Amino acid sequence: MVEDVDSASAGASGPPEAPCAPDARLKILVIASLTRSLVNFRRSLLEELVASGPHDVVAAAPEPDSETVDELSRMGVGFRVLPMARASTNPFADLRTLAALIALFRRERPDVVLAYTQKPIIYGGLAARLFPRVRYFAMQSGLGYAFSEENKSVWFRRFVALLYRFGIKRAEAVFVFNGDDERDMRALGILHHGQKVVQVPGSGVDLDRFRASPVPAGAPTFLLIARLMKDKGLYEFIDAARRLRSEGLEARFQILGPFDANPAGISAAELDAVQREGVVEYLGETKDVRPYLAASSVFVLPSFHREGLPRSILEAMATGRAIVTTTMPGCRETVVEGENGILVPP
Repeated sequence: MVEDVDSASAGASGPPEAPCAPDARLKILVIASLTRSLVNFRRSLLEELVASGPHDVVAAAPEPDSETVDELSRMGVGFRVLPMARASTNPFADLRTLAALIALFRRERPDVVLAYTQKPIIYGGLAARLFPRVRYFAMQSGLGYAFSEENKSVWFRRFVALLYRFGIKRAEAVFVFNGDDERDMRALGILHHGQKVVQVPGSGVDLDRFRASPVPAGAPTFLLIARLMKDKGLYEFIDAARRLRSEGLEARFQILGPFDANPAGISAAELDAVQREGVVEYLGETKDVRPYLAASSVFVLPSFHREGLPRSILEAMATGRAIVTTTMPGCRETVVEGENGILVPP
């Protein structure tokens, strides 16, 4: 069932309560900034949380995507709509998100909260500070646009770092996907001294869903799967395709992924202009990348974005595809040079 979250004024939920016993039934709340990521990226985690119970597991995210909500329901996970402008820098929109999270915490009374990606971590953490009995955890799956080379605004980077610092101040643990993010978060003062950090190798891939398959015969197909953002290396991929085509290479160059409202996103008009050249094919977006990976020869992610550990690369490797990616944090951890792929400068 989809339930809208109403905004409410800030306020504590009453006196602190004693933590639940280890074998108690828990209310677990997972907060995301993209609804479909709950199934695409966190399915196994949510299934494990349900199976480890009996616990009540609830997910909150912005879009009431009916297919995702139905799948969550089949998994035994509840869903709540959470107002959130994922790529906006409008402070009033973010205050609405914070107020909605406070209202959600007050109504759901979670025992454990796990937030991932920037806004859920920051505003979920701020809301959790008003509810002392809540055990709060943050999953930092990449530092994102604010800390990328694409962002030239020093004050914006410092402001986001300050918000992060307040957001994760009382997190029991912060999960990171690569050591660079931990070092940078400490250098920026986001992590306080002695705060527990757990490095894990990405969010993992279900090898029952992503099975190795033979590389198709014939001319190679180079596939890039990503949100359509400049700092994912889209134009670098297009330029490489132009050069290889000019050298007479018979190959296909494909891009798969959704448009994104991020400041680094590209427009439909920009992509149309590139497609008219006939250099690359845009495949649109999909909820199931497996057939596209199986039809490819090589997976390419020329990112200069601050990645955590790119799920797209892990899925390509599980499919048995060679990787071309950059030496950026998160990307470089996936490739053993010359064995499963090639690393290039961002």
